[in-house]
Amino acid sequence: MATDAVIARTIVKKGPLCRHMKILIIQTAFIGDVVLATALVEQLHRCLPGVQTDFLVRRGNEGLLAGHPLVSRVLVWEKKQHKYRHLWQLAREIRRTHYDWVINCQRFAASGLLTLFSGAKTSGFDKNPFSRFFTRRVPHRFGTAAQPVHEIERNIALIAHLTDGRFERPRLYPAAADFAQAASLANGQPYVCMAPVSVWFTKQLPVAQWISLIDRQPADHLVFLIGGPGDFDVCGGIAAAARHPRVSNLAGRLSLSASAALMAGARMNYVNDSAPLHFASAMNAPVTAFFCSTLPAFGFTPLSDQSRVVETQHTLSCRPCGLHGKAACPHGHFLCGDMDIEALEIT
Repeated sequence: MATDAVIARTIVKKGPLCRHMKILIIQTAFIGDVVLATALVEQLHRCLPGVQTDFLVRRGNEGLLAGHPLVSRVLVWEKKQHKYRHLWQLAREIRRTHYDWVINCQRFAASGLLTLFSGAKTSGFDKNPFSRFFTRRVPHRFGTAAQPVHEIERNIALIAHLTDGRFERPRLYPAAADFAQAASLANGQPYVCMAPVSVWFTKQLPVAQWISLIDRQPADHLVFLIGGPGDFDVCGGIAAAARHPRVSNLAGRLSLSASAALMAGARMNYVNDSAPLHFASAMNAPVTAFFCSTLPAFGFTPLSDQSRVVETQHTLSCRPCGLHGKAACPHGHFLCGDMDIEALEIT
């Protein structure tokens, strides 16, 4: 049907695959969550050569997987308009496909309904309201500073019955055109990328800190500010206030995959605890990650070979103020965003 073709469409269709097992991975949360869930695809194909892996994402995130060589099909859920009508259409599409397993990486009711209606064997977290009906019910656990549990470890537990359960890095596969665009922007010059904006205000390093960080970069380095279209104004204000002579505001100008390609070639990527952090992990790109209101113990730390985490030196009883951060500091001081940028070693 025409509507289903828009909502649940084949973004990538590969050549013949061994059809002995078909698996759908559901991750309809934010961009960074999708990036981290690609570790499941890598592990499934390492342990089950020829398996067909399909992926369900929310509208806007499908570009991340458009060139992924291990993803056969990308289903897209339109969550902003006619959310539940589209959910029903997706449920029928999924059931018609006859998956062997549906792996649900989310803890929310809507994804639980899709999982149950699939007709497949199912694996999901115990915090999902419908988890009592799943074939496999996996504990969703957070770690501590002493014993951290990464989000990838949580996700890998969902497929441990099919694989060896070994830790696996996420991976993105930008197209040749994405790398060519990145090379054209750099034009052979050294550069750093900075992603100053987050969906949640208390997750992002304050603007003044970003300006200070830009001005400390070597004069011969290009500085690229990256982000989505909605980040353009904030990045533009930062670029205008910085004294560094070679700052470019690329927010909204690059696709998700082109942003990943650009980050791969940077001398350093400076990011918040947000999606660009996970882009760096998936590209094994050097990264410095700032954690303001959230904690590394939540399990979203960088995985690149060259990585570092920077936090405030203030002892704050109010930190963390939540799992995802907030639109404003509940106490009005935002001391968790106060970091000694001047002491940060510039790579």
